[in-house]
Formats: sequence, structure tokens, C-alpha cells
Amino acid sequence: MRRRPVIAIDGPMGAGKGTVARLLARKLGYRYVDTGAMYRAVAWRILRERIPPEDGGRVGELARSLDVRVLPSPDDFRVWCDEEDVTEAIRSLEVNEVVGRVAAHPEVRASLTARQRALAEEGGVVMEGRDIGTVVVPDAELKIYLDASLEERARRRWAEFRTAGLEVPYERVLEIVRQDDTLARNRSVSPLRRDPDARVVDTTGRSPEEVVEEIAALARALEGER
Repeated sequence: MRRRPVIAIDGPMGAGKGTVARLLARKLGYRYVDTGAMYRAVAWRILRERIPPEDGGRVGELARSLDVRVLPSPDDFRVWCDEEDVTEAIRSLEVNEVVGRVAAHPEVRASLTARQRALAEEGGVVMEGRDIGTVVVPDAELKIYLDASLEERARRRWAEFRTAGLEVPYERVLEIVRQDDTLARNRSVSPLRRDPDARVVDTTGRSPEEVVEEIAALARALEGER
């Protein structure tokens, strides 16, 4: 059987990667892999165990021991960490504030990148994160870089907090997104950047469904060529 393509979706916090990737995977019948959820699960666990996010050795050791999975559910996808459903927990304000520092550790990235590559080997995968097309799967058949204005991305994250029942000032969320951008783009290992082969899709003012249709058309055209 012919191997189906790997679709790599990269971009900064709040660009719409998670929503678009989930919808796209369902539309195409692909497997969905949220690499950001893996880093968030590590961040969630170190907060629970009171491990300083700056302690790369301990954080890396914890990352190697965690069993993190993204599994389909009747209505969406759920994130499991060592048999515990952490889908909502990893979206907390506290996790948002430290995940950038956790993801910057080379020990953490080495451990999770190996797992992510293994998940992509069979193809038929929509994988989203910060370094998918540049580092994790540099030979992905379709590379997408999602982006949006800083204000739009902060507004989306602020709306997510409100939906979860968290009243967080917009200005604080804006600063979280701005700091995350700085950490992601300037870290020494696997910084956020656009691969030269990636198609840039600006999601500012666009619905997830509209963006999904655009990428799905590209994926279908690619499959037709294979």
C-alpha cells in the first residue's frame, strides 16, 4: 500500500495550529499528532511535582519517563499522560506561562523529537508544532506555516481561557504570547522558523474551516500526484 503523505504544520502560539490540524486530520482521515501537547504535558507534570522549569536535567529526565498520547474521542481528541486525561489541565494559565521554558531544554526536545519522528514514519499524519517541518520531519511532503498578528493570537488564547472559565486580563495574555514568541524564536535548539519549502497561511480574520479547506486542497493535489 502506498504511504500517505506527512503534513507538517508549524507556527507561533495562537496561530490556530491545533484547531486547524485537528479538523484537517478528521477531514482527510489522517492521524493527528499534537507535539505541543507533549511539551505541555511535561510542563503540567513539573508544576505538579514542583520541579523548577529551569532545571533542564530533572525536566529532561521527567520527559523521558512520561507516556504522553493524543487519542481520538467521539467528539474530538484527548490528551493522556500516564493514563490520566490532561486535555483541559495542560491548557491552564500556569502551563502557558512555563511551557516555553520547558520546551527550550535540549534534553526535553531530544526525548520528544524521537517519539514524534516515530509517529510520522508510517505517513498519513497531520503533525503540528514549532519545528515539525524544519527538524522533526524535514522531508514531510507538505509543509505549512500558520501565522497571524500578535493581537489576533493573543485574543484567541484569551478567548480560550474565558471558555475554560478563567478570567485573565487580555494584557496578561498578550504578554504571555509575546514572551513565548521570544523564547521559541531565540532558543538554541530547534527554534521556531519557517522552512523555505513551507507554504505560509495567514489565519488572521479567517475561520478554521476556511483554512482547512485551503490546506486540504493542497493535500489532495499532492496525493493525486503520487
